[in-house]
Amino acid sequence: MSNQTAKPVLIQAEKLADGLTSTSRPGQAILVQDGRIRAVGDCGEIQHQAPPDIQTIDLGDACLAPGLIDGHTHLSLAGDGRPYVEMFAETDEMMVLTGAMNLQRHLGAGITTIREHGARNMVGFALKEGVSRGYIPAPRMLVSGRPITCTGGHFHMCNEVADGEHEIRRSVRRLVHEGADYIKIMASGGGTKGTIPGLPSYTTAELHAAVHEAHHFHRLTAAHCRAKESMVRAVEAGIDLMEHAEFLDPDGELRFDPKLAEMMAEAGIWVSPTLQAWIGYPAFVALEEKRDAGVLTPAEEKELQRAEGRLDIMRRMLDYDLKERIVPGTDSGVNDLEFGHLDYDLQLLARVGFTPSEALASATRISAEAIGMGEEIGTIEKGKVADLVAFDGDPNADINACSRVVAVFQAGQRVK
Repeated sequence: MSNQTAKPVLIQAEKLADGLTSTSRPGQAILVQDGRIRAVGDCGEIQHQAPPDIQTIDLGDACLAPGLIDGHTHLSLAGDGRPYVEMFAETDEMMVLTGAMNLQRHLGAGITTIREHGARNMVGFALKEGVSRGYIPAPRMLVSGRPITCTGGHFHMCNEVADGEHEIRRSVRRLVHEGADYIKIMASGGGTKGTIPGLPSYTTAELHAAVHEAHHFHRLTAAHCRAKESMVRAVEAGIDLMEHAEFLDPDGELRFDPKLAEMMAEAGIWVSPTLQAWIGYPAFVALEEKRDAGVLTPAEEKELQRAEGRLDIMRRMLDYDLKERIVPGTDSGVNDLEFGHLDYDLQLLARVGFTPSEALASATRISAEAIGMGEEIGTIEKGKVADLVAFDGDPNADINACSRVVAVFQAGQRVK
């Protein structure tokens, strides 16, 4: 996909949510040239600045916002409910095709930038190369390549196993030289058979080796941390972004730790709670409806209580001034997590205490800062890349508007 538009374009809509303020402004327009925002402001003023023969796209009563950012995807997995062992039985070639399908689904949902958080062998790199060549319409991609994991660890089937500081450093170097935009490391067990989510996989020194080596190559780090102890070690090691953050103990129970939350806040670590990955938003809503109707089974009641417990953990984290460090991520591809639904995560953030404007900011401005792209994307400002999404409704007032996408622009080109 080209990052340039052949001619300047004027895009106008009834409202504009720029990602900088909590309220949307009426009667705004955006002048786009060479893929970037050249001017933004009152519609009449921007029209006066534009060339007389400019192409104008009028989106009517829609609300323009920055393109959404999903910080946690697994493109090569289908999200069709199959267990890992079945999904990873696919060939690399089939995984690339699966990824191409998933990219288009995400783009159509207004997600214009993603982090690809781990695929087997060279699959992630192949997908990024295909996108850069313009072979498939897709969000812009940041890829980690293969996630670094211990022997038998979570996602070991992606084939970047490293034990000890020396091997971890070698893995980081190898991934960087293959084209990794950032480094992903599995600091605890996960859904992979044989691993224990409530136990850490690496020592603090091992995690620090990954951070030190990644930062040497000017790469950020992200760590899969379900276990409480892995969260502690990630903070101590200087990991840039923590995934999941479940406060999970070895017995499988979630137990919030105020001291750990204080450590996270003091360290300024970014946190991606991947709420729908733990809860499964459609299933969660269905359980609530059954509870309200009085037809919930005992097993379903227990499942709902655990889901509500996860949301309560998130609520308690917000008491430690972490709201501006929270970024949504779908974990799409895993289990039955379909692509195209970052809106579910935003609705869950609203449930735990985010205002609609705060939830939108988390998926735009704050996410852009967390992935090191705050100077380029995440807000609608002069000079930034013209990644835009138009919603039927004002997301600063109603977060459910993020489920109603009417237009998507990437680098100024309309892709939906």
